[in-house]
Amino acid sequence: MTAGITVDLADPVPPFEQIRRQLSSLIAIGVLEPGSRLPTVRSLAADLGIAAGTVARAYKELEQQGLIESRRRNGTIVVGPPQAPNGTIRADAAVMAAVDGLILTARDAGVSDETLIDLLRGRLASKLDS
Repeated sequence: MTAGITVDLADPVPPFEQIRRQLSSLIAIGVLEPGSRLPTVRSLAADLGIAAGTVARAYKELEQQGLIESRRRNGTIVVGPPQAPNGTIRADAAVMAAVDGLILTARDAGVSDETLIDLLRGRLASKLDS
């Protein structure tokens, strides 16, 4: 499970937020489907080389978002992707296709994943300010 989760301690984004974002994305795109079990807090923390409290905070925030559910004896499971107020999945097929197209275009242009993410964050931030 940790194959898709990484923590960059040099990143200014706190580690718990890095974990929360990555798991949220994996749930939104369907890599982690409803019913999927997440590793225990201690197991994921050990795999990532970080404190268990950091993973616990990420899990807590994901649970508050309604993406995961912690069940005694059954561990932590994925409940489902984020839902819009009308009950539809926010990351619909058109958005996912656009994201996939953006990734392919960036890779064809030789743009690294990190640079693409930075560009996207910059554009999102500029759009929020307008």
